[in-house]
Amino acid sequence: MMTGKVSRWVVIAVWIIAATILTITLPDVKDRTSNNTADLPADSASVVADKLIKKEFPNSSGMPALLTWHREGGLTEADLAEVQYLSKELTENPLTQQSFLPPLHEIPLPALQGSVSEDGTTFVQPLFFKENTETAVLEKNLKIINRIVTERVGLDPFKVQTNTEKLSLRVTGPVGISVDATGLFSGADFQLLLATVILVLVVLLLIYRSPLLAIIPLIGVGFAYLVTSPILGFMADHDWITVDSQAISIMTVLLFGAGTDYCLFLISHYRSELRHHESKREAMIAAFKDSSGAIAMSGLTIVISLLTLLVAKYGAYHRFAVPFSLSILIMMLAALTLVPALLSVFGRASFFPIVPRTPEMEESRAKKKGKTVKKHKAGRIGNWIGNIVTTKPWTVILTCLIIFSVLAGYSSQIKYSYDILSSFPEDMNSREGYKVISDSYTPGELAPATVVVDTDGKDIDLADELKKMNLVESVTDPINSKSNKDLQSYEVTFNINPYDIEAINSIPDIRSLAEKELKAANISAVDEKVWIGGQTATQFDKRDTVKTDEFMIIPIIIVLISLLLLAYLRSVTAMIYLMGTVILSFFAAMGLGWIILHYFMGVEAIEGTIPLYSFVFLVALGEDYNIFMVSSIWRKKKTMPIKQAIREGVAETSGVITSAGIILAATFSVLATLPIQVLVQFGLITALGVLMDTFIVRPFLVPAITALLGRSAFWPSKVAIHKEKERAQ
Repeated sequence: MMTGKVSRWVVIAVWIIAATILTITLPDVKDRTSNNTADLPADSASVVADKLIKKEFPNSSGMPALLTWHREGGLTEADLAEVQYLSKELTENPLTQQSFLPPLHEIPLPALQGSVSEDGTTFVQPLFFKENTETAVLEKNLKIINRIVTERVGLDPFKVQTNTEKLSLRVTGPVGISVDATGLFSGADFQLLLATVILVLVVLLLIYRSPLLAIIPLIGVGFAYLVTSPILGFMADHDWITVDSQAISIMTVLLFGAGTDYCLFLISHYRSELRHHESKREAMIAAFKDSSGAIAMSGLTIVISLLTLLVAKYGAYHRFAVPFSLSILIMMLAALTLVPALLSVFGRASFFPIVPRTPEMEESRAKKKGKTVKKHKAGRIGNWIGNIVTTKPWTVILTCLIIFSVLAGYSSQIKYSYDILSSFPEDMNSREGYKVISDSYTPGELAPATVVVDTDGKDIDLADELKKMNLVESVTDPINSKSNKDLQSYEVTFNINPYDIEAINSIPDIRSLAEKELKAANISAVDEKVWIGGQTATQFDKRDTVKTDEFMIIPIIIVLISLLLLAYLRSVTAMIYLMGTVILSFFAAMGLGWIILHYFMGVEAIEGTIPLYSFVFLVALGEDYNIFMVSSIWRKKKTMPIKQAIREGVAETSGVITSAGIILAATFSVLATLPIQVLVQFGLITALGVLMDTFIVRPFLVPAITALLGRSAFWPSKVAIHKEKERAQ
């Protein structure tokens, strides 16, 4: 259908019409993103605690914005007067969704000076907003604060450096972090898309040296994006799914990287067939027949792998599933319909100026020009690799295993962080505000923990015991709930970063201490009478939820991809070693990524969600390359000896898979250019994994294992194998 004189135009028209109608009638997914969606399940301990705190202790609830006033030489009375003016202004004219503001303008100036940091440089003014306030509203509110202060002091305090003698103002705490996080992704979205398009275009031009051939894959990816975006927007508009800016950013990279790969596999086969068929239609039919199965299998592998994220409990994982899988599914359809139709229209002109022709066409063309025919030479590197893996399989296998094992060993040394601030650039407003607080006050004041206990009416005071804990700086006196006198809350301030792993690890200790004190007072069922809320408790639950998802999803992915491989290749042996090599490659990529990030870039810990993200992408995408190469070997083994089939299969696929791997790794490396550490780390590790699959696993390790196993590599497949004796190979 994609090759007929009329039908190919019908296919192109269908895509144009579909993209146009969907874009006009449905909302763009970027307009339906939500960056404040909860990541933790509703029954998580910290979520239950926070809900209880909002209900029973309403004065302590709300999203805090910590307005951090600072002057390096010391705050003056005039500076504190500005603090009081802002307090009075926001009391008389509350901001949208403002819930609580301490009346600092009613406090005498000498008393206010008592709250300044010991070094006299910093004052923190808390401002609370209602829970779940949209980030756009919070951002607008911060701009209003900026305008009020700027008009008073005559300069923009948000832009004044914190290490100067001038008055500066930074907004940190949950509100500042939320606004900055959203700003980072929204600002990076267009930059990421533009950089990815330019990168793919340049790499395609360098590889194929054909302007038209470089544009055709981008057309396919572009139409896939134009169809995917409004469909996702429609689904989000009807609350079927929830999407955030981070998911859309990574989806764009995945779409261009994997989508271009699919196009290249088809283009490679088409170019090869054009050297055997004078008819461009016959060449496309043959190319489509040889590549469509592998493309469909690869697409389904990624789609199914990504859909497993739907079973995740952690919200960010769950939100990635549908956008990622749907974009790959639509891209696969575009690679199997739109791209073949476009190539059929342009034919050999697609490859201009290096046009592939049959030997007869080359000879006729040479005669007309009075020149000799230049014979097409197969890739020397591909042939060399094919000979190495078939003549010295043990050497290749052992070398690869040693390299991968050493790198994988480093993955066990990785330290993980759940500190969102560490992902921000050092000059980000909220991060600078936190640094000012940690330098001048106790760093734990950024986000205190709230401990609530049910005393059963007994006289209990946990403050003294909580103060004895190593990581605790201070504990407030107990506050009784107005509606339930048995409930008491304590605000616990850590003496370290409340997002630090040590603070997170202390949450079970705080709970155990509280339960111990309740039990000592002869209170029963103490495990149901202690609640811990706040950002540190949230990060503790995040870590546990992320780890639970890893232990659940990774085995599911392995099983599902194994079953797909078994169904496609009909070989248990091949399924085992193909999965094994990709999993080993993943651990090696994690280890190499840690070496680069830790020892060369000074990263102390990587974001805790990266292992699962990287596993999903590397295993699914890495298996793609194995499928394309093994498919070639499987096809050739019917007509030639096994080792010859391996040599020719490696030589045939080396060029296109290398090109595809370079492009895919390059697109993921674009993430490493963004000022967001979690994307830098994810982009680097994924790019390294793709390069390992491209240059080690696919060309060396897998073919060498196949050569070593011989006929056993296909067990128990009954597909006919060339009967020539092995020694004749």
